[in-house]
Amino acid sequence: MQSRTAKIKRKARDASETFTVRVGPEIKKRLASLAASTGRSRSFLTAEAIAEYLDANEWQVAGIRKALTSLDRGASVEQGDVRRWIESWGTPDEIRRP
Repeated sequence: MQSRTAKIKRKARDASETFTVRVGPEIKKRLASLAASTGRSRSFLTAEAIAEYLDANEWQVAGIRKALTSLDRGASVEQGDVRRWIESWGTPDEIRRP
């Protein structure tokens, strides 16, 4: 199964759009250096970095939204219950997940 980043990279090769991103001179210099070192274009590296950033952050935002929805429904567990459960791990008196 292909990762989302791999699918995005494939789609980027098939059809892409241009947009402008402003970066500071140090970032631009570092990007140019990495591009030269890897034999890749600055554009390729930038698109790859953006895709990986989105992969890393979209799942977190989705998880937060899911958790907030769960809390809005009243599906929560008291901190003390969670603490007692964790502290019981690996003991003869391990308790069930709250």
